[in-house]
Amino acid sequence: MKRLIEAGLMFGNLIPVNSVQLVERYNRALKQLTGKTTKLKDFHIDLSGYSPEIGDELDDFLYLNPNGCNRQFILLTSAQKTAPLLNAKFSTSRPILHRFIVENEAELFALTTRDAVAGELENSVFDLSSPERLFDIRRITVTADTTGSHVAEGRKLAEKIDRFRTDDDAWWDDVLIAEMITLAKSTGDITRNPIKLEPLSVDQGNFWTAHFGGLYIFRDMPHPAAISVGPKRELGSLPIAYVFDLKDRNMIARFLELNELVEPIVRAKNVDAAAIIGQKMDFVLIDAAASLGLDLHGATRRDLRHLAQQLGAALPPEFQGLAALKRWVEAGGPWPRISSEHPAYFYTLRARPGIDKDLVNQLLAELTPLDVRQLFICHKELFYGLYSGWSDTKKQYVVDFLVQEYQVDKSGAREALFGGEEAMQLQNDREDERLIDIVGPWGAVRRNRR
Repeated sequence: MKRLIEAGLMFGNLIPVNSVQLVERYNRALKQLTGKTTKLKDFHIDLSGYSPEIGDELDDFLYLNPNGCNRQFILLTSAQKTAPLLNAKFSTSRPILHRFIVENEAELFALTTRDAVAGELENSVFDLSSPERLFDIRRITVTADTTGSHVAEGRKLAEKIDRFRTDDDAWWDDVLIAEMITLAKSTGDITRNPIKLEPLSVDQGNFWTAHFGGLYIFRDMPHPAAISVGPKRELGSLPIAYVFDLKDRNMIARFLELNELVEPIVRAKNVDAAAIIGQKMDFVLIDAAASLGLDLHGATRRDLRHLAQQLGAALPPEFQGLAALKRWVEAGGPWPRISSEHPAYFYTLRARPGIDKDLVNQLLAELTPLDVRQLFICHKELFYGLYSGWSDTKKQYVVDFLVQEYQVDKSGAREALFGGEEAMQLQNDREDERLIDIVGPWGAVRRNRR
């Protein structure tokens, strides 16, 4: 993993904590949440305040996420909103915490100038002893305050000020006035600088969890289903209509189609479909070359093309299916009949615009592990897990590619591959139904080309 860390592809964008004051604030919050403290003088933290160095020190990489179901957090600065979330157990944790920081950024800026803010992503489930318990998680509520309880005391002071202003006898209430003065010593003038954090509660509808080997739960759908990364029989009975695992390719394809969650890349507006498909072909070819022990150092597109010519009929089926689709896009060759059983099928899809777009793209990354770019962007936990088993030559090629082709323009690459907000609006206009009359993503084809 050292190669990834040095290239900024792992533990990148973490926030440094390197001053005595910040370490002291962090320790107060850590003590409050976990009963532990760190002896480190400097370290780095992620979006939630988790530090991989402290995790190593404490020999507990879930010290802010006990049981993996109620994520705690420590905020030292609102700049944490740009950091990644490490050791994520739920796909919803990062967007919820990021939204909380953004919606309370001004208040957090003021509060963190003198204290750390500690909190939790609360749900009603405290142990996940069985997969069935995941379905009890319905709503996530963010609760937070400083270690000095400034928010709670500010709320108390606001209530007393309101009473003082409205109660006719409050002017002579010495006890009330004394309480207000005492609270104001710690909160300051809340009439000019209110101390509050806007509450945030979010419904937990469709999500991925790392628990039980990995599980995608799509329950807020016209056709609900759960998709297990491991064998579905190990999950037991679940309170949902259908349960699939990754071997059920036909059923997963049907599920995605019925719920209108995906679209073929060749039908997406404002994308260079041929370029995207060509890059996916390169990734498949790189994996094949690495498995043959070939040296990929400094390999160019011409080198890869020459390699493809050498392999000929031995090319992986994913490559051959994508090549046929690319020929159709570029030159109007025969329409490739790619069924959901074909290894290339899920490589030809991307998520449609919608609230579950990121979740669907993560699922597609799970189904297309040779597409290392989508894997890195959409499912870093799986990327890091697979990376450790790759050959050294593939590791170096992938790192070089991500540094040179992705890191230089992350937002541009994401928009080109998956569509941005503007593209999402354009996608809702389905004027290009003239291109393909479909029965499923790869059904009957009308021979009109773009």
